[in-house]
Amino acid sequence: MATHSVLVLLDTPTIEVRSAAKELLTLARNIGEPVAVAFEAPNEKTIEQLKEYGVRRLFLGTVEGGASHHLTPVAAELLAQAVEMTQARAVLASPTFENKEISARLAYAIGAGLVIDTVKVGLEGDNFVGYKRVFAGSWDVDCTIRTPIAVATVRANAVIPAPADTPSESLEIVEFSVAPSELATSAYMVSRTEHAPIAGGSGRPKLAEAAFVVAGGRGTNGDYGPVEELADALGGAVGATRDAVDEGWIEHDAQIGQTGVTVAPRVYIGAGISGAPHHRGGMQASGIIIGVNSDADAPIFEICDFGVVGELQDVLPQAAAAIRAYKEGQYEI
Repeated sequence: MATHSVLVLLDTPTIEVRSAAKELLTLARNIGEPVAVAFEAPNEKTIEQLKEYGVRRLFLGTVEGGASHHLTPVAAELLAQAVEMTQARAVLASPTFENKEISARLAYAIGAGLVIDTVKVGLEGDNFVGYKRVFAGSWDVDCTIRTPIAVATVRANAVIPAPADTPSESLEIVEFSVAPSELATSAYMVSRTEHAPIAGGSGRPKLAEAAFVVAGGRGTNGDYGPVEELADALGGAVGATRDAVDEGWIEHDAQIGQTGVTVAPRVYIGAGISGAPHHRGGMQASGIIIGVNSDADAPIFEICDFGVVGELQDVLPQAAAAIRAYKEGQYEI
């Protein structure tokens, strides 16, 4: 089984291999041979990172006829060709909205089993299994894929990324091209704009991929300064509740919940958040949950690993200062 190829879709090959992709490569290495696939040429940093994670082959797909690989039907057809060329048993992708659509189209096209937002993947006999949480985090389910090929999008922070024990000495880049079908190009892209991370934090990770998330709710009263300060001290992302978004205090991209972004960071800090079911459904799979609220009876304390009863405007700046001091070596925790 270890000789079977497991394709990993790279989202940002022209920049670097981000943490989410490193996790996918780690998972792929545990169940087979990791093979990377990209639609843009990798830079030298990406190539070195791939070799560090034990990747020996990268399939670089291009589109004939001028269509854009950013169109999800086109990307799915590129991936289908990569699956055929590698005889891959599984395809793994990060859980972006775009990748979920690509994965669904790919699975339909090649007759593969599909699991969306799995927290990890494994093998049981000859079958791939996806493990995920459903019904707002209240159930854990094992999804056995009985088709010859498995397709899965994997939540960020599912595993701790680890380089290969024996890095690859070289990386073979195999180029291929696909002439997309008429159906795939029946819609075409007019323009494409990439938005910066929310709240002006250009150095912050993406909300769905962050290992640390600090979210603020109605208790912020519109002042996200303490939330941003703690998030930046941790190197994390800023999130919000639907109430805060509806009030116009922060962009919709920051909303965590059943109609927003689903996150599963290693550490989630909810400040001034009551813990309504809508919000809990988007963060309950987090590794460690910390709640900060002035109301000791707030529902969020029912699911917290640690709870702090106090005003977030007092608690968060103190926590941020302590973290910065620790990073600077001023004291040990």
